[in-house]
Amino acid sequence: MTAPDQIEGASHPRDTARIFGQDRAQQAFLDAWAMGRLHHGWLLTGPQGIGKATLAWTIARFLLSTPDPEEDGLFGAPELPQSLDISAEHPVARRIAAGAEPGLKSITRSVNPKTDRMREEIVVDDIRALAGFFQLSAADGGRRVVIVDPADDLNTSAANALLKMLEEPPERSTLLLISHQPSRLLPTIRSRCRTLRLGALDPQAMAQALAQAGAAGTSGSDALAELSGGSVGAALRLSLLDGLKIYAELLALLKGLPQFDRGRAVRLAEAAAARGAGAKRDLLFDLLDLLLSRLARTGATGAPPGIEAAPGEAEILTRLSPTPAAGRAWAETAQETGARARHGRAVNLDPAALILDTLIKVSQTASP
Repeated sequence: MTAPDQIEGASHPRDTARIFGQDRAQQAFLDAWAMGRLHHGWLLTGPQGIGKATLAWTIARFLLSTPDPEEDGLFGAPELPQSLDISAEHPVARRIAAGAEPGLKSITRSVNPKTDRMREEIVVDDIRALAGFFQLSAADGGRRVVIVDPADDLNTSAANALLKMLEEPPERSTLLLISHQPSRLLPTIRSRCRTLRLGALDPQAMAQALAQAGAAGTSGSDALAELSGGSVGAALRLSLLDGLKIYAELLALLKGLPQFDRGRAVRLAEAAAARGAGAKRDLLFDLLDLLLSRLARTGATGAPPGIEAAPGEAEILTRLSPTPAAGRAWAETAQETGARARHGRAVNLDPAALILDTLIKVSQTASP
């Protein structure tokens, strides 16, 4: 079973050896540590799947295995580390990998003992449990690190409990809050944390991250980076579910517009509606929404996106959305079809009919 802080198809962030494409964020944290300005609360922000959790676990390994910079050893102050990387053979790294590091606590959505099901949010009891964790640190004087993944899932009571800890942080404690949507957090929580903003991965970093995730040899890393918005998590989903092939098929349908290939559309709809194809069906709707957004942007800017997500995409986008007016029409279609798809899925409409209806609406937008 995939953990709540783990992307399906990928290894857990604690087991991810390296983080790619986030050198600036890593260096910012290392500089703060080296200058003795280690804040007690850190907010790691950015789109989902770009390495925030991997960075949090990397920071945790570093903090729990590296002496504070002002601490002199027997032969004077040790040389300052140049990176956050810690050898996998280090005792701390080995304990973290085994889930047995006493100085680290990970807070995620937990199982409700009454229903035996995963909760939809992080509850106050999950945060209150940290009191005992921090009390243990007083006995040995060691550092303690907490990872909250994601802090967006905190309910109101849990958020207020965490805020109190940020206002009165235990000595030698560091709280690492992961947030995909920091606007959802209490402003007072944001104000009491230092923010590390992580950016989307470029194609080279994407290829490296996919290789580390076990997707070595995956073709189309540039296209995956483009369609995923630089998120390796989204790119893994695309790779595992043949997302590039689905996107290419959607483009093939648009290529013939305004003539609508109903037979091809029916085959696509029936394949996505087949039993057990729920994940691919959801991806189809997401990719269609993305394609409509790229059409709208092409019309608004007068040029297609710089990187093609499939061969021939630029020509199709330019032909179907040559003006700002066309771009607005595609944006309106995206809004309408998105709302219709969400409603249809919520009330369990026939998925094949829903997909076909959506594709027909798209073809109508392309008609003169």
